[in-house]
Amino acid sequence: MKTSPFFMAFLYFIMGILFTYIAILSVEETIWNLITLVCSFVATVNFAVAIRLFMLFLKMNKSNKK
Repeated sequence: MKTSPFFMAFLYFIMGILFTYIAILSVEETIWNLITLVCSFVATVNFAVAIRLFMLFLKMNKSNKK
């Protein structure tokens, strides 16, 4: 069974939101601590992958309609 790119994009988007939430919670006095920066980086990567998967999903749907 293949997993839809739309479903995977949704999962990556949710993980991006969770890592952003964790980064916000880990801020103490400054945002320049390791955990905050790592969580922010992982969230950024997750959002980028989600966007790419969603674009792939749209491209696949467009080609299937032809």
